[in-house]
Amino acid sequence: MTSIPIAEPTDTSTAVRPALVVTPTAQGGGSRRWRPGRVLAWVALGAVLGATLFPFWWVVRTGLSNTRELTSNAGSFLPVDLTLGAFRRVLGVASTQDAVSQGGSGASLNFWLFLRNSVVVATLITAGQVFFSAMAAYAFARLRWPGREAVFFLFLTALMIPPIFTMIPNFVLIKQLGLLNTFAGVVAPYFFMTPFAVFFMRQFLLGISHEVEEAALIDGAGRFRIFSRIILPISSAPLATLAILTYLQAWNEYMWPLVVGQRENVRVLTVALALFRQQTPQGSPDWAGLMAGTVLAALPVVLLLLVFGRRLINSIQFTGLK
Repeated sequence: MTSIPIAEPTDTSTAVRPALVVTPTAQGGGSRRWRPGRVLAWVALGAVLGATLFPFWWVVRTGLSNTRELTSNAGSFLPVDLTLGAFRRVLGVASTQDAVSQGGSGASLNFWLFLRNSVVVATLITAGQVFFSAMAAYAFARLRWPGREAVFFLFLTALMIPPIFTMIPNFVLIKQLGLLNTFAGVVAPYFFMTPFAVFFMRQFLLGISHEVEEAALIDGAGRFRIFSRIILPISSAPLATLAILTYLQAWNEYMWPLVVGQRENVRVLTVALALFRQQTPQGSPDWAGLMAGTVLAALPVVLLLLVFGRRLINSIQFTGLK
């Protein structure tokens, strides 16, 4: 019998193998980081961002300038004769003599009253529209009734009707009801619901499971109790997003408050700023004061977007995929 030689195992514990060192260039990280396409994308993004923010900076620059010196140095990208006089005039803490000496028109702007009116109008519109739009969305998404889809389609066609077409009928109705120059008249057309708000909430409600709702029905809960105790808490994120969008739209509304709210006790900031521009006791508008008032009027909504902007974008993307 012949013996077959068996190879002895080699000791791999002490074997030294050359390590494979991959440089960043070999991995492609460094080259991909500074690819021409990537650089071009960043340049384009910076250009778009600059074009978007430049008008706001121009408003701030004008508000920090001296109106008398603006005409002589209109092309400056920095504030001309830097001063807070325009903001003092808008807030009502500057005298008429100081306003005229800085190139102001001497026109008055009851900023705090108009700010209060804007807050009241935007808050009432947001509260009513969010609640009633959520109720309508619940009826379209969770309840089964004949012709539901057809009614919803007809309801969405209102998105294609320009608001200017309904302004005159709404004005006639508000006048017949005796609601001119009242907060109720300013708020009424936007208080209940809008097609976009209903569509936005319906898209979210379609994705909620029916199990919890069916369990509540078995326990004897009514539809309104299910809506208020179950659906609303579950929908807190899209409700907050809808509230932000509605508040921004109500805050920037101009035409309807101009038509309905002529008196100062219900005049909102957007209308007040337009009238402030038209008041020219010294012969020319107070551009610095107007821009300062615009900055102060935009601060609440800018802060709102800075705080809730990410949640707003995420919620819109989430509901859009339903």
